[in-house]
Order: sequence, then C-alpha cells, then structure tokens
Amino acid sequence: MSTDIRFKESLPALTERLVDTYAEVGGISHLGHCPLPNYDTIVAAVEDLREILFPGYRRRDGLHLGNVAYHVGDLIDRLHDTLSVQIGRALRHEAARRAPRRERQTADFESAAQQKTVAFLEQLPGLRKILALDVEAAYQGDPASKSLDEVIFCYPGLEAITVYRLAHLLHELEVPLVPRMMTEWAHSRTGIDIHPGAKIGRYFFIDHGTGVVVGETTEIGDWVKLYQGVTLGALSFDADAEGRIVRGTKRHPTIEDRVVIYANATILGGETVVGRGSVIGSSVWLTRSVAAGTTVALEGPKLCFRGER
Repeated sequence: MSTDIRFKESLPALTERLVDTYAEVGGISHLGHCPLPNYDTIVAAVEDLREILFPGYRRRDGLHLGNVAYHVGDLIDRLHDTLSVQIGRALRHEAARRAPRRERQTADFESAAQQKTVAFLEQLPGLRKILALDVEAAYQGDPASKSLDEVIFCYPGLEAITVYRLAHLLHELEVPLVPRMMTEWAHSRTGIDIHPGAKIGRYFFIDHGTGVVVGETTEIGDWVKLYQGVTLGALSFDADAEGRIVRGTKRHPTIEDRVVIYANATILGGETVVGRGSVIGSSVWLTRSVAAGTTVALEGPKLCFRGER
C-alpha cells in the first residue's frame, strides 16, 4: 500500500481542531480525574454473574457438587472486588454531578460501594429462585421448547430478563449508571430494552422478544407474557414552566397478573392499567385502562385474495 505523505500533513491541524471542540462543546466529554465505570469491566462482571446464576451452561463445564463451591467462591471474590471499584466510581461521578466539592471530599465512596456490593451479592440466592420460575414460564409458554436447557441456552428473552433482574437489584440499591449500562448491553445483544427501574413480577416470559420495550416506571405482575415488538411506554412528558421534562413521575403502564400481550401491541401512559387476565391483541394501540378479563383486539381491514381458483 502506497501512502501520499501530503495527505498526512493535514492530520496535526485536524487533531488540534478536534481537541478545541472538547472545550467548546460541553456534556459529551469526560476528561477529568474522576474515572467512570468501565464498560468492558461491567460486561465481564455480568458474564460472571450469569455463570453463577446458571452454573455449567456457559464458560466452565465439568462442574459438580464436589467442585462447584470452589468455582463459585472464586467468582464471588472477584465480583466483590470488581463491583466495589466500579460502583465506587459511579457513586463518585454522581456526587460530582450533584453535590458541592466540599461534600464530595468528606464522602467515603469506597466504603459505600463495598456495602452496596455485598448487599447486592447477598441477594443472588433468592434471585436464582426467581429466575427458575422465569425459565419454567418460557418452557411452559412455548410449545417449541424441548427442555429447560434449551431455554437457558437459546432464549434471548431469558437473557434480557436475567440481566434486567440483576440490574434492578442494583437500581433498588440506588447505584447510579451501572444498572443502565448492564441493561443496554443486554438490549444490544437481544433487541429487548428493559429499563432497570421497571418492576416485574414472577413467572415472566418474553417470546421471541425482538423490539420489546419496557419503560422505567412500568409495573408488571406475575405470570405475564409478552410477544415481540410490544411497547410499554410513555404517552407524553410533563414539562415545567421552562419547558424541561419533569422527571420521577409514573409515565408507563401497569400490567396486572396473568396478562398476555401479543406482537407489536403498544400500551402507553402512567395511568393506564391492564386488568388481571386480560388479552391484548396484535398491533393494538392502547392509551386507557381496561378491566380485568378484557380482550382487546384490532378491527382492521380484512384480507383480500386475488387470483385464487
């Protein structure tokens, strides 16, 4: 490959122009001395957590009751150290956004991060019991599934739900930034976008999954089933007198127990409640509450077949 040196002579000037924008354009650079959580490290921690939650299905085979404690103990020890550092970084960065410098100097972010990490890890045994119900929901909810093993290996819905449930625990512990990094990684892998702030009950199943969106203030009960393309979103955003979005309000719907929502249905609004045992048909656009046991179907154009004999 031949290189014309004349073209490379312009690169120092280009570099200077780019660096100038770092001072001119605020909000999309992080050049201070306070390190952010590391994306690749967070992803590696999620993989370690999945290895703990579903042992023997992923990176390490040959596990049995005689050696699994050593394997899991090593992972837990590593996660303690890794998450303590990453959560500490997230806490320090959040404080830098919100608090005066004097308050930040007196805060012990490392101790707070370690406490939150241990509180998170302590919940993993209970989380495994919840995920076992999610696996069972997928197996019972999809006739194409041949075994629980197939669900764990192959179902993107379970992957997205697993990462969501981990991230939700951290969200409940008021860990900033890290939970969203986790769920957006799962979103990039599965096409399923679940905000870590959503509240989702037991025995949850997302069939196929691509294009599903579950907003931050969504509440979902037990035994709920979603198909691909479902959106549980916001109808509108309240604004203050200066036109800025009002945050922290209930913007997304509530889905009660034993509801089924079919493909590409859109349900919007913080006051919208889908009652227990309801069925929402494909491509429905719903912005008001429906009573328990209601079936909502779209009466669209009928099919027209031409040329058949």
